[in-house]
Amino acid sequence: MAGQQDTQETYECDALVVGSGCAGMSAAVTAGHHGLNVLIVEKEPRFGGTTARSGGWLWIPGTSLARDWGIAESPDQARTYLRHEAGNSFDAARVDAFLTKGPEAVDFFTSKTALRFDMPLTFPDYHAEAPGGAQGGRSMVTRPFDGHELGPKLKDIGSPLPELTVFGMMLGSGKEIIHFMRATKSPVSAWYVAKRLSRHALDVMRYGRGMTLTNGNALAGRLAKSAFDLNIPLWLSSPVRELIVADGAVRGAIVERDGKPVRVTAKRGVVLACGGFPHDVERRKTMFAHAPTGAEHFSPGPTGNTGDGLRLAEAAGGKVEDNLPNAAAWVPVSVTTRKDGSKGVMPHFIDRAKPGVIAVTRDGTRFANEGNSYHDFVQEMMKAAKPGEEITAFLLCDHRALRKYGLGCVPPFPMPLGHHLKTGYLKRGETLAELAANAGIDANGLEATVAKFNETAASGQDPAFGKGSRAYNRYQGDALHGPNPCIAPIKDGPFYAIKMVIGDLGTYAGIRTDENARALDGSGQPIAGLYAAGNDMASIMGGNYPGAGITLGPALTFGYIAGRHIAG
Repeated sequence: MAGQQDTQETYECDALVVGSGCAGMSAAVTAGHHGLNVLIVEKEPRFGGTTARSGGWLWIPGTSLARDWGIAESPDQARTYLRHEAGNSFDAARVDAFLTKGPEAVDFFTSKTALRFDMPLTFPDYHAEAPGGAQGGRSMVTRPFDGHELGPKLKDIGSPLPELTVFGMMLGSGKEIIHFMRATKSPVSAWYVAKRLSRHALDVMRYGRGMTLTNGNALAGRLAKSAFDLNIPLWLSSPVRELIVADGAVRGAIVERDGKPVRVTAKRGVVLACGGFPHDVERRKTMFAHAPTGAEHFSPGPTGNTGDGLRLAEAAGGKVEDNLPNAAAWVPVSVTTRKDGSKGVMPHFIDRAKPGVIAVTRDGTRFANEGNSYHDFVQEMMKAAKPGEEITAFLLCDHRALRKYGLGCVPPFPMPLGHHLKTGYLKRGETLAELAANAGIDANGLEATVAKFNETAASGQDPAFGKGSRAYNRYQGDALHGPNPCIAPIKDGPFYAIKMVIGDLGTYAGIRTDENARALDGSGQPIAGLYAAGNDMASIMGGNYPGAGITLGPALTFGYIAGRHIAG
């Protein structure tokens, strides 16, 4: 409903959603389903935000998907786990809202929208052995989605990280990754990979891109399809410049569209879901202890995630949570040079757990269980760093392990290694001493560390750090390798190493909200008309990382909660 008022274009809606990732589209679809006139605005020229380049996993306990596997847990078990994980930052009211409304949100989206999920029977929590932890039934992945269903809007979806694709093709669940890793050893896997690559190649020839959307691209695509089915408009390249506040309530926003300001009146509320602040250098300075200048951090998240939502909320009287022990979900990353010369950031999710792979500091010593979660691993990196030195670690393996599993951006056999050796991303040495010299690692320390590790590796033992002793370690290891799926000697040169630094999978320090996703002011009271969800909302995980999908699970849930609350 556009018009003219004082020469400024205006637009009226019931609910304005700022951001088009999982949280924003969840709120929009929920509100739209309840009959509200909704508008989504997105700063970037493509929709999907962080979600579009994510793994597409969601952690929500107690869902009907789990019950279909015969996994019936009470909310008390998950609450116990989250209380253990969050420690002093445990927020009972918001955790209870998540545990109550999360399963309800899943049922709503899978029955009323295009959203569909698959749940593996055994994907353990990252601390499955902790009080309330579970061996499976909480993490689910978005089902692959046919890009044809988006029609001409497919061109507007955000791209996955190139470093997480094969020939530009997104790999789906863990089963698909296993097929690709075993393609040269299993006829079944070889046939699967051949069909998958052929279908992708045909799509690229016909449409210019793959049409099977998986992981986060599938989640963003399915949510967008659900929004478009409800005729919800989505304005791209339309950043919010300021919120409209009147009589103590947020009434809308000034949105820049086509270079001109549009006064958007939102009669019932505004939802901030702008993706947090991973690329806000100034806020990183104050909140990331490892980044004193703001530059010592490498985020694979979209570069447009610069803390807009947090600044908008603060200008309207909101407060940002600054007391969490970790301001973001940490992940070790390596910085690679793409073939076009641009830089890419590669998260290290599963390679660290593989047998024959260890991580060392510059002095050549191990410092952590490499198979633990990425968030835990980075915290150990921080502890191991010497004062004043760059916080870094080196992931290393021998030739056998590299060609069997790959490492970082380096693919397994039969793919070539030349590009990564040429750019210096992958360091190589015929001996451990030569590798140490090429990578900048202390040679004596490295040789002593590998010799000590090899003493017990053949028997699958790691007395120093217990790699393979936890359920999550073993899940990410090699199930066909024994006696320990995470341990093998490092002995067959040449040897290889990749330098890792600190990145994130989303920020935890966000806008303080209540259990209804309403933004809170300095006295803890809700700001009328203002909501926050996703990485703009302070995480309910208390600065910890309990399992796969603990950003997207709450994003979907609190988007759903916000949409319902706006709808009354």
